[in-house]
Amino acid sequence: MAAWDLTVTVEDLGPNAPPIKISVTSDLHIGGVILKLVEQTNLKKDWSDHALWWEQKQQWLLRTGWTLDKCGVHADARLIFSPQHKPLRLGLPNGLTLKMRACFSNPVFRTVMGICKVLNLRHPEELSLLRPVEEKKKKKDKDSSEELYDLTDVPLTAGSVPALYNGMPAHFADSPKTEAVYKMLSVSLPSPAPEVIAKLYRPASVVDKTHIHTRWLDSSRSLMQQGIQENDKLCLRFKYYTFHDMDPKYDAVRLTQLYEQARWAILLEDIDCTEEEMMLFGALQYHIGKLSLSQDMVSSCQGMDDLESALKSLEVKMVGDSNSTDMLENMTAPELNDYLKIFRPKRLTLKGYKPYWCNFQDTSISYYKSKEDRYGEPIQQLNLKGCEVAPDVNVAGQKFCIKLLIPAPEGMNEIYLRCDNENQYSQWMAACKLASKGLTLLDSSYQNEVKNIQTFLSMQRSNSAAPAAQTDDSINTHSLVSPRYHKKYKTKQLTPRILEAYQNVAQLSLTSAILKFLQIWQALPDFGISYFMVRFKGSRKDEVLGIANNRLIRIDLGVGDVVKTWRYNNMRQWNVNWDIRQVAIEFDGNINIAFGCVNADCKVVHEYIGGYIFMSTRSRQQSDTLNEELFHKLTGGHEAL
Repeated sequence: MAAWDLTVTVEDLGPNAPPIKISVTSDLHIGGVILKLVEQTNLKKDWSDHALWWEQKQQWLLRTGWTLDKCGVHADARLIFSPQHKPLRLGLPNGLTLKMRACFSNPVFRTVMGICKVLNLRHPEELSLLRPVEEKKKKKDKDSSEELYDLTDVPLTAGSVPALYNGMPAHFADSPKTEAVYKMLSVSLPSPAPEVIAKLYRPASVVDKTHIHTRWLDSSRSLMQQGIQENDKLCLRFKYYTFHDMDPKYDAVRLTQLYEQARWAILLEDIDCTEEEMMLFGALQYHIGKLSLSQDMVSSCQGMDDLESALKSLEVKMVGDSNSTDMLENMTAPELNDYLKIFRPKRLTLKGYKPYWCNFQDTSISYYKSKEDRYGEPIQQLNLKGCEVAPDVNVAGQKFCIKLLIPAPEGMNEIYLRCDNENQYSQWMAACKLASKGLTLLDSSYQNEVKNIQTFLSMQRSNSAAPAAQTDDSINTHSLVSPRYHKKYKTKQLTPRILEAYQNVAQLSLTSAILKFLQIWQALPDFGISYFMVRFKGSRKDEVLGIANNRLIRIDLGVGDVVKTWRYNNMRQWNVNWDIRQVAIEFDGNINIAFGCVNADCKVVHEYIGGYIFMSTRSRQQSDTLNEELFHKLTGGHEAL
């Protein structure tokens, strides 16, 4: 076979070194090419991490047994011999930037697994990497370089669960420097100055929110294939809002980083909440900040007994507890019966709220003119399965409303239920939440849900018994509530309100306070929705598609209203036409939808939907083993297959 020259650039020889020419034949395998290269460089070093990168094709040649002919490499190929692990600047949810080695040749999914192993973050499938927002550089800011914490030398121990030493992974206990970094990862940091917060990117509208999610990297391709170079900056974030098997004993870093991501989503108005909720979030942040400063915590395990219930509600499930329902089906399901006030904004027949006798059974509400009419035909029966449930509450004003958006063939029907008191609201709200997931009042999580709602309401109640410290100079309201409330109120008005809410949470331990914060964040109506700009087939205007952990939401761009909701558990199949970049989904009842993405690659949307379906297949028993092949089958599209 004829020999020919192959040109290879060896990165280790320096940027100005000329490429090396080696004589090869087409039947020489990749391993043989590497051997010839190493011999010719005359450098004595460990080459085990090096591999060949084919520049024109943007791919790694990792199969060392394959011949040049099989790989399709000819004399015109430009190859680079480079390390597979290179330094990367990694921005974390709490604002820290780490410099650490990451794999540039594996699919991003596996690279994230490697990063999470170093940082002691369990369940890496919930996280991913995204490109940072491009910052406009001002001339004045030339010198301001961000502080980097270098972890490139951290050795990694074998085994899936890192060995703990003094409550931290052994590979962090090697030096005081790395110990300090681990403390920064696992303990909430003090808030930055108001002027720093003011510079941070804040989405002004739902359109801005759609731009955030266009920046996610493709999990099935490597960093190099996506144009990421050595020392580039990427952000590590929780991508899928289904937090599996959260355990404060092992998840100090995971809990802290999740809390920081939730906290910044609220402060930067990425997610909306009511004024009372904002004051409670502010109070919890203030409390967590105080405890984090005062406590030299590596693993705070106080209050573990009252965590079981919090953990149960913390895990966002696509379906509730799968208890043996076969036995229960024979029993008669409990009901709720009471007078509620009902308001339907779109119906001209009802003006304002009117009282009706309501009966909640299975997953439906039937309402009658009065209690005496309950044995006849109801005025209407509302099936809540697949509906959207949102609270509309003002504890101080004694307003306890439940907003329901119920799926109908032409869109979503909007209905408000008004309750008389906290107790009635807690029971009906819990029932509506479960019914939206297809669960009845028989479900074991019902009482827990009622209790959580009551606890949440009691936290928002003003605590007149406890004398509130009306001022506290250490309180920085700019880092506790979002800018919207700073425009509305002066600092001296906000401080007493935050301190008043603080009286209700001051007794919580650090871990309990973080869990409570996350629990309330997860109860917000807009929690966990990732937005994309799409155009539905047959439509002439752009709309917004919200992707949540259990449903897809169609949102009207002009008004911002939910037009339609589709649940994953009604989904039969979904596929992508890669030629015209269109996602098509088929649901039960012969419902078909198709859309193209306006400002993101449809691969990102496809990966989100597949990713959430993958998350729902995880079970507690096999929590340590991850079915990577299934993830790529569900998210990778035709490239992965």
